[in-house]
Amino acid sequence: MKGANFKGRGTGQQPGNTYEKNELVQEHIEGIDIPKYEENPRTKFISINSKSALSVNDSPDLPLNYSINPYQGCEHGCIYCYARNSHQYWGYDAGLGFETKILVKTDIIAQLKKQFEKPNYQAQAIMLSGNTDCYQPAENKFQLTKKILETCLSYNHPVSIITKNSLIERDFELLKKLASKNLVHVYFSINHLDKGLKLLLEPRTAIAAKKIEITRKFSKAGIPIGIMVAPIIPGINTEAIPEIIKSAAEAGAMKVGYTVVRLNGQVKDLFHNWLLEHFPDRAEKVMHQIEALHGGNPNDTAWGRRLKGDGVLAKTISDLMQLSIRKYLPKGSKMPAFDFSQFIGNGQTKLF
Repeated sequence: MKGANFKGRGTGQQPGNTYEKNELVQEHIEGIDIPKYEENPRTKFISINSKSALSVNDSPDLPLNYSINPYQGCEHGCIYCYARNSHQYWGYDAGLGFETKILVKTDIIAQLKKQFEKPNYQAQAIMLSGNTDCYQPAENKFQLTKKILETCLSYNHPVSIITKNSLIERDFELLKKLASKNLVHVYFSINHLDKGLKLLLEPRTAIAAKKIEITRKFSKAGIPIGIMVAPIIPGINTEAIPEIIKSAAEAGAMKVGYTVVRLNGQVKDLFHNWLLEHFPDRAEKVMHQIEALHGGNPNDTAWGRRLKGDGVLAKTISDLMQLSIRKYLPKGSKMPAFDFSQFIGNGQTKLF
C-alpha cells in the first residue's frame, strides 16, 4: 500500500487489485525493476463502449432506480470515495489508478437514445453521478454530461444531478430550460467549509464558497437545488454541519440531506493511511468513531442503515442535522415534483 504523495491527488497509494492473481512490484531499487510512477502521473483517458447507458438498482437507500455514469474513475480524488473499489473491475487499482485512469463511455449518448426509444421504456428520473462525478475534470474535455442533459431535454425526460464541481455552471442555460419543464433537480455535495481541508480531502473539487455562490445563482433562476452534507466524518467535519446548512439555506437551497462515511473494501486502508499522514494526533480516534457508526465495523452493507449509521454517535449526528434544518431551512421546503407526462419516446408522447 506504499506510495508517493502527489500534489492534487487524494492518494499516491496503489493497492493491489483484489481480482488479479499477479501484482507488479519493485524488487530492486538499482533499476532492474522500475516503479509504476516516478513522478506525479498525468491523467489518462481511455475510451470504452457501454452495454447500456442506464444502470438499474433496487436499493431502498436510493430514491432513484436509474443512474447514468458517463465516466468511471474520478480525478476529484476524494479519499473516502466508495466508488474507488469498483475501479478494480476494470483492471485498475482503487488508489492512484482510480484518479488517473479515467474511462470515458464515448457511445453513451447513442445508448441512451436507444433506451429511450424502446417501446416498453417507462420514464423514471435518472440520477447523474450515481457512482463517479459527472462534472469531474474529464467533462471539460468530453462534454458527455452536457450531451446527456441535451438528450433528456429533447425527450422531456427527468434527471437529477449531484456534483462537487463548479463546472455545472457552464450548463446554466440548459438547466434553466429543463427546470422550466420540471425535469431537473440539482444537488451540490458540501461536507466542509475549510479550503485547507478541501485540498486534503477532495483535492480537485470546487471550494464550498463557489458551490454556495452557484446555489444562489441557480435558485434565483428557478433551478431547484439542494445540498447533500456528505459524507459526514466524525472528528473531521462534524462541527461544520450547522454552518453548511445555514449558508445553503440563505443561498436558496430547497432541501438538505446527508450520509455518514463508510469505508468499504480497500477504501478502509487508503483512508486510514490518509489519516495517519494528515491527522496523526486523532487518526485512531476517528477510525474508532467511524466504526461506532457501523456496529464496530468500518463499513456497513445493510440497507436502511448503511448511509446514516446506527448507535449513539449516529443519533447525535442525526439530531444535529435535523436541528440545523429546522432552524435554517424554511418549513415545508422541498424539491418540486418531476413531470413525467411530457416524456416522448419513439417520437410519440406516451399517454399510458
